Amino acid sequence: MVPVRAACTFLSLAPLLVLGVPPIWTQPEQVHLSYPGEPCSMVVTWTTFSKTESKVEYSLLGGRLFEMTAKGDATLFVDSGKEKRRMYIHRVTLTGLKPAAAYAYHCGSDDGWSDVFSFTALNNNTSFSPRFALYGDLGNENPQSLARLQKETQLGMYDVILHIGDFAYDMHEDNARIGDEFMRQIQSIAAYVPYMTCPGNHESTYNFSNYRNRFSMPGQTESLWYSWNLGSAHIISLSTEVYFYLEFGQELLFKQYNWLKKDLEEANKPENRAVRPWIITMGHRPMYCSDDDQDDCTKFDSYVRLGRNDTKPPAPGLEDLFYNYGVDLELWAHEHTYERLWPVYGDMVYNGSKEQPYVNPKAPIHIITGSAGCREKTDRFNPNPKEWSAFRSTDYGYTRMQVVNTTHVYLEQVSDDQLEMNLTSSASAVGPTGRPHMLSTPHQAPIYPEGLSSVHFSTTHPETDCMLYDQSTKKQDR
Repeated sequence: MVPVRAACTFLSLAPLLVLGVPPIWTQPEQVHLSYPGEPCSMVVTWTTFSKTESKVEYSLLGGRLFEMTAKGDATLFVDSGKEKRRMYIHRVTLTGLKPAAAYAYHCGSDDGWSDVFSFTALNNNTSFSPRFALYGDLGNENPQSLARLQKETQLGMYDVILHIGDFAYDMHEDNARIGDEFMRQIQSIAAYVPYMTCPGNHESTYNFSNYRNRFSMPGQTESLWYSWNLGSAHIISLSTEVYFYLEFGQELLFKQYNWLKKDLEEANKPENRAVRPWIITMGHRPMYCSDDDQDDCTKFDSYVRLGRNDTKPPAPGLEDLFYNYGVDLELWAHEHTYERLWPVYGDMVYNGSKEQPYVNPKAPIHIITGSAGCREKTDRFNPNPKEWSAFRSTDYGYTRMQVVNTTHVYLEQVSDDQLEMNLTSSASAVGPTGRPHMLSTPHQAPIYPEGLSSVHFSTTHPETDCMLYDQSTKKQDR
């Protein structure tokens, strides 16, 4: 009887022993792409919660599946929350891709593979006309634009996504589980096209650790600032947050500024500007805005625009730098609204003429697009904006942009709130360094330049603002 009793005792403990065994988390999730800045390449990033190999199997779409294999590495990321949750961030770089060719792929290891996704390798020709969706301030809760962006991406409407700061609201919350869920939400976008990012203020917790570990942007700055070329554009991503979180290292502010100056000097070399005349920047907090919330951009002495005098040495702002090096288009978010500005420098409007304000203007154009949807809802506008404010909307939405060629860039703002087609602003135009021009025709459909590919217009989610930037006329000095 003793052996029987012993056996019964052991069996009665078995359920408790089973419950005490932690699960194995080898299944890949949170798959997303990024462009490393090198032609004919793509980076695949994903997460597992147990350590595995990092492999991507891929092939030309329509051919035999998974004919090629690339291997990479996994980095352990330990979140700084109370639970100190551990996750492995996998990165594999695919090289030797055929420009404009479509590929099927999955990622993972023999311990578990992801679903099969597809992407189109970016065309490295300067005549390529890339199409972008751009926005900031998209959250896990109330992501108003997410479903449309998911569907439009899978319909092949975009080549690249630009997320201009503020993710998930917030990635570190609930011991980074909110970040995990947000990365799962955007997988149906980011697993199909490069998802290019910059940091915002909502990423600041634990020294931006969730942002720095989860994304894989070009360069060696943990995705804080970098630049890359696509079509006829040189695109610069920067961190406005270095002006606000000095506790993480004041030297970052000066390091980024010096890098920006060097990068702009290189982009402005005649041989580079000839093939990529467009210089486009993206950063989270705007230099200007007309929101009624006392943010930095509502103040004349904006840190981002004019710098800080309370540092030693004083920290330079970005407006003079961007103006002097001929930046054409500055993309921002942070304000949960959409706002388009007239050409502006030094808080003053620099239109080309009264009749055609964007014909050879002498200052950059600013676009604020931070209304993709988050738990903080949308913001309110100051009822008395300054003269540089050209168009404003508090609708939820996002922006589409196409760099058509060396003389034209087209943008439009899509409203998620309006249910019927209702074009409410004007077609406009702008050009690099010599600056944009605008066809000031409110309530009129945009006039497309020759060679502009067709742009999808959604009747259920209409565009509420559109701009056609044109530099085909002779540029004028500022």
